[in-house]
Amino acid sequence: MSRYLGSACKLCRREREKLFLKGERCSSRNCTLDRKRGKNGPGQHGTVKGKMSDYAKHLREKQKARRVYGLTEEQFSHYYEVAEKMKGSTGDNLLKILELRLDNVVARLGLASSKKMARQLVNHGNILVNDKKVDVPRYQVKVGDVITVPEKYKVNTVIKKLVDRITLSVPTWLSFDKNKIAGTVVGEPLAGEVSHPLNSQLIVEYYSK
Repeated sequence: MSRYLGSACKLCRREREKLFLKGERCSSRNCTLDRKRGKNGPGQHGTVKGKMSDYAKHLREKQKARRVYGLTEEQFSHYYEVAEKMKGSTGDNLLKILELRLDNVVARLGLASSKKMARQLVNHGNILVNDKKVDVPRYQVKVGDVITVPEKYKVNTVIKKLVDRITLSVPTWLSFDKNKIAGTVVGEPLAGEVSHPLNSQLIVEYYSK
């Protein structure tokens, strides 16, 4: 499977906003977007300004969502097809599917500093769902699922530091027990409870053309 190996900051510059692809590191003053160079998009045409067409708005929102969740074009298109077949709003369904990916849930629980780190934890078999190892980042969690780490990993220095910093930022559809280092899916995410502000309607309009 193809992976993006380039600069994460370049992706944020392209979308002209912080996507927090590096987690809390993006909040520092050393972020590229906070410097003069970051005011323009990457590449030789980055300084070109003008009114954005409707198609460009739709495309950029789709690309932004892809980058926030770290997906390839093929993966994202597949999720859209699944969301389209579900009952209810296609846009809301799409965001719900993306939020319920295991790697995203691990990141939102605070067990990883970024989605990239969360994906690595899952891939390496360091995440348990209902006490069973799951090493597939795209795994869809369900209400009632309990996400934790193996006992031997609970003493890991990195995990301890992350757990100590977990605050009320955990979304309402998740709960976290610091003592057990375990998170529980207590509900399904609503449209306004996604990882990053996204206009799902623009994404739907992009695929409707």
